[in-house]
Amino acid sequence: MAPYSSDAATAAVREVPRESHDNGRAVYLVYYWRAKPGKMKAYSDYITRVAEPIDEEARKAGVFEWVRTYTQGIRTGAPGSDWTHMRIFRLQSFASWDTFSAGLDAATKRVFPDEDKRRELMAPGPNLRDLVRQEIWRDFP
Repeated sequence: MAPYSSDAATAAVREVPRESHDNGRAVYLVYYWRAKPGKMKAYSDYITRVAEPIDEEARKAGVFEWVRTYTQGIRTGAPGSDWTHMRIFRLQSFASWDTFSAGLDAATKRVFPDEDKRRELMAPGPNLRDLVRQEIWRDFP
């Protein structure tokens, strides 16, 4: 499983009937993560060291068009500022979402082919952050 995915969140969102919304427009998968207390730097390092190489391999394989990671420059305390890292993946369409998770898993295995090493690298992820929420965005209108 990719270092930033959440089976429960993905399953819940996948229940949305996508057929009526898929007209070939881009889809943005948005993951809001909160680094655990005292783990901000460790989680940021994890993204750089583990997630980004996987992301680049998946992007090259056509799993998604691009990915961006954001952190808050100023935390205002306003509702919704409960995250520390936001990761946005741009997919070609809802149809691309059907292969997103499998594509990331395949990229993970290509980047880290040794299963023991892969498990070791990915193990810290759940101890570094919690998923706050996942959203699906479309271009307006």
